[in-house]
Amino acid sequence: MLGRREPYGDDVNALDPVAPPPDDKDWTWVVRDRCPACGFDAAVVAPTALPAALLAAADRWVAVLSRPDVRRRPDPQVWSPLEYAAHVRDVFVLFAARAQSMLDQDDPGFANWDQDAAAVDGRYWQRDPGTLAGDLRAAAATAAAVYAAVPDSGWDRPGHRSNGSVFTVATLGVYFLHDVVHHLHDVVG
Repeated sequence: MLGRREPYGDDVNALDPVAPPPDDKDWTWVVRDRCPACGFDAAVVAPTALPAALLAAADRWVAVLSRPDVRRRPDPQVWSPLEYAAHVRDVFVLFAARAQSMLDQDDPGFANWDQDAAAVDGRYWQRDPGTLAGDLRAAAATAAAVYAAVPDSGWDRPGHRSNGSVFTVATLGVYFLHDVVHHLHDVVG
């Protein structure tokens, strides 16, 4: 069971923080509708623009990691900017692998990813911001390279999640980009 630490403290050796409530919403609607919270609009993102957009978002995340309050949670059950950045690094890794699988295989299936378990297992709150910045930048470069290498005929290749949601390489890319951008909104406002 997770313990509680001072939500506004900076002690990386403190007890495990309170886990945020699970986010079990189906966010797939963002591939067709504008997100009212962060303003992301997938309709204006051309698939070929994904590599540059992913790298630009990663640069913004690296800037977030240099903030003096990077370890501070705004609320006991809300991740700190550091924890969000560690999640985003993992999102870059996960979605690069999924996109590559869609290019290499016929309609691959993807198991559910438990982001909350990943946060606990990866002890996101204890990450070193400088090391994480480098890891995030490298993961973004890998993801951007995967999307930069998609041939014209590859954008419509399908894949599906374990809950039945179907994506193409293109829709997976904008879904992925939304996650990265939305979490910037979470930490910057």
